Amino acid sequence: MDAVTLLVGDLDRQLRFYRDGLALSVIEQPGDRFATGPATVVLGRGTTPLVVLRHTPDLPPAARGSAGLFHTAILFDDEAGLAATLASIAQREPGSYTGSADHLVSLAFYFTDPEGNGVELYWDRSRSQWSHREDGTVVMDSLRLDPNAFLGEHLTDSLLSSPGSGDAVVGHVHLSVGDVPSARAFYVDALGFDVTAQWHGALFVSAGGYHHHLAMNTWSSAGAGPRASALGLGEVRIAVPTADDLGALGARVTAAGVQVADDGAALTFTDPWRNLIRVSAEA
Repeated sequence: MDAVTLLVGDLDRQLRFYRDGLALSVIEQPGDRFATGPATVVLGRGTTPLVVLRHTPDLPPAARGSAGLFHTAILFDDEAGLAATLASIAQREPGSYTGSADHLVSLAFYFTDPEGNGVELYWDRSRSQWSHREDGTVVMDSLRLDPNAFLGEHLTDSLLSSPGSGDAVVGHVHLSVGDVPSARAFYVDALGFDVTAQWHGALFVSAGGYHHHLAMNTWSSAGAGPRASALGLGEVRIAVPTADDLGALGARVTAAGVQVADDGAALTFTDPWRNLIRVSAEA
């Protein structure tokens, strides 16, 4: 998974949340006040982009119950880096916290940014500790996880003074959709992801045996149709290993009847709810 683009109404407020609260670094930002097009800020850890904020103040907020982004999930290399960021957001954006859970494969903490976009911060247990069912799907759950106990175990004074420490990537993206069968037809049958779990109105899919790279749920969006233009999710980016993989994907989704745009560097298409997907090759 690559960076997630958000269409935002208040760029300064959103920037404070992701830069100061989540301790992400600004990798790119508008440098020319005469530049055309919407102002765009790229944030991440090191040189790895995680979130792209695109200023689109003329768009309305997304309608309640519509499809779109459920959360962007940022995966930390270690528990120390996760603890440092949790402490930062607890100090600077305390009202954004919405919950936490031990998912057996991971420890996760949930937040909502000032414009209602969900954010998950998490750390994975070793794959050797994951359990699988007879059909190969991954066993996951939502067990109680005490955030204060987690911070007490992993937070140190040095981490408190270095909230941006620790590498991180976009581990997965979770979408709100109108129905699970249509999501499966698109993301599994057309795109080629493997099903890793199905749970309470949600579908989890991945490549390479990961617990999930994408998830789709209907928890607050059951029956939703195609999205209207609104603030919120702008684009989900996916990276495949090679140009050959990209070409094979293009042929597969075209054969499935999906309209694909190819600019020579990436394939762009939308899912049944007009969530925009951009796929490029790493090599």
